[in-house]
Amino acid sequence: MNGRERILAMFNGQRPDRLPLMPITMMFAADQIGIKYGAYAMDHRLLVEAQIATAEKYDLDYVSAISDPAREAADCGANIQIFEDQPPGLDENKALLADKTTLTRLKIPDLVMGGRMFDRVQAVALFRTKIGGNKLIEGWIEGPCAQAADLRGINNLMTDFMDDPGFVTDLFEFVFEMEIQFARAQISAGAELIGIGDAAASLTGPRIYNEYILPFEKRMVDAIHKMGVPVRLHICGNTRKILAGMGSLRCAIVDLDLAPLSEAREKMGAEQILLGNIHPVHVLRNGNPESITAAIAECHRQSGPRFIVGAGCEVTRGTPHANMLAMTEYARSRV
Repeated sequence: MNGRERILAMFNGQRPDRLPLMPITMMFAADQIGIKYGAYAMDHRLLVEAQIATAEKYDLDYVSAISDPAREAADCGANIQIFEDQPPGLDENKALLADKTTLTRLKIPDLVMGGRMFDRVQAVALFRTKIGGNKLIEGWIEGPCAQAADLRGINNLMTDFMDDPGFVTDLFEFVFEMEIQFARAQISAGAELIGIGDAAASLTGPRIYNEYILPFEKRMVDAIHKMGVPVRLHICGNTRKILAGMGSLRCAIVDLDLAPLSEAREKMGAEQILLGNIHPVHVLRNGNPESITAAIAECHRQSGPRFIVGAGCEVTRGTPHANMLAMTEYARSRV
């Protein structure tokens, strides 16, 4: 099996020839070809080159168009800070929707006008040309809470849940429409899996998550499924209190950060594919091949056979070559 076939076999309930390997690589990938991260995030051609080089070097089963959460916000008109060797950032003090009335005038960006969203679509199309059929191609969008925080400011949004829930709902509606258009464009370009990153959701408790965020995540997932493409859900941080809700979305992959896989398995059932979740710094970067192998084996034990090898979040810059190879070797040697 090649990487694409391996992942699709697991999606289809079959047993692949070995465990799929799908760690998130961004800054680590840029370093593999010796480029600054600002160039990686702003030029789809360099992103594609770095992703393919990393996938081939470490026998990863997929490539991804993920880079940073600021693409959609940038095209909406948010103030984006561009750095030479760090991810683009959002200025919390100058949030686009600091004045809530701005939402009534906000338009969904035109995806063919050459903005940062279109650059990601171009990345997906270039993946299809260069590596399609060999590695699975993953597109990426922001989830409702994460994108709302990018537009409104994280502190403002957390207050809005209490002070103005009607505004939150209106903002989530805008985000939903924008992200589904973004997902559709990437799927048309060749994406075979859509990742949804909803990092800010882990900062809420189960009541707010279940009442406000989960229904919009479900609408996103269902809409992408109707396009014929599976979904990978990634929520950064400690998601132990919202695991049941995450599992109810029926994503192809739930990509866990800090929550124990044993708890996720208990709450999500035997068929949910779990990905992760060795600590990307304490274990993967700062450990050694022996400790990494042991940590992945424990994740595998907790998860059971519906398991994909990866770190809890992005593989960090400076992760030693031997440590990455330990992750590769574990996946290669297990079924």
